[in-house]
Amino acid sequence: MGTGCDVVGIGNALVDVIASADDAFLVTHGLAKGSMALVDAAGAERLYRAMGPAVEVSGGSAANTMAGLASLGSRSAFIGRVADDQLGEVFAHDLRAAGVAFDPPAVGPGGSPTGRSLIVVTPDAQRTMSTLLGAASELGPEDVDDEVVAAAEITYLEGYLFDRPAAREAFEKAAALSHGAGRRVAVSLSDSFCVERYRSEFLSLLESGADILFANQDELCLLGGTDDPDAALTGVERYCPLVVMTRGAAGSTVVAGGQRHDVEAVPVAHVVDTTGAGDLYAAGFLHGLVAGLDPATCGRLGAMAAAEVISHVGARPETPLAALAALLLG
Repeated sequence: MGTGCDVVGIGNALVDVIASADDAFLVTHGLAKGSMALVDAAGAERLYRAMGPAVEVSGGSAANTMAGLASLGSRSAFIGRVADDQLGEVFAHDLRAAGVAFDPPAVGPGGSPTGRSLIVVTPDAQRTMSTLLGAASELGPEDVDDEVVAAAEITYLEGYLFDRPAAREAFEKAAALSHGAGRRVAVSLSDSFCVERYRSEFLSLLESGADILFANQDELCLLGGTDDPDAALTGVERYCPLVVMTRGAAGSTVVAGGQRHDVEAVPVAHVVDTTGAGDLYAAGFLHGLVAGLDPATCGRLGAMAAAEVISHVGARPETPLAALAALLLG
């Protein structure tokens, strides 16, 4: 994979299968709007048959963030598991074509298929995800490339992986390697349902192994055990020196070194699909951080990248973000 990248992401290697549907479709199939639910192979097959015409786009939260970083001009790498199948080839090709280093572990035939997320986008641009993790969920500590993690400025861990004990071990190993080399660790909470299931585990990971936390307002409130976003920020800051809370159209708040920075969202004429907004915000922010920019400017880069991705279908940039960043930074 080559060493010496700016950011390495560890996460679920998934292919997004995206289709539009109305709210009635969600009701019919028992889907909670805006949520991410795990499904088995039979459930995924049933839902896929019921969905309308779909677009297949490589996804996975941390992988999207690494693609965003590459688009900004940072050197990024990704660690995740795919199967030796058609979707696995699609995922690897798309990630490498985006400029991200990806050298997946060899997986023999007969195992779990490459993971996929069936995403239904309703007219209000909300996305509802039903995810078959497949091979992605089999990531373990043996998949963590010691050299790549130790050489990366920042190791970025995707909260969705908390559903599997072996993946949690991979996180712990990566965090220890990163800190042992004097580097930084960033954690994304990923989803409210993840936080509900693993609140105490997330808190202990933050206390022992995280320097940077990305979360939206709902996730942060759940983590902090409060309905008050400000109280949640204050509470979580005890565990982690740099906390980033995104609030959709209301912008974002960055707390760094005890100082609070409120960052406005970048206006978007027409929001098409909110898939990947948080992933790309993290990409912009991390790009700024690696470049040594101040927290507020990092937040503005995050807002810019998020605005680009919600203006079209799919969770990866379509306009080179480096050009947008150059305009922003003047």
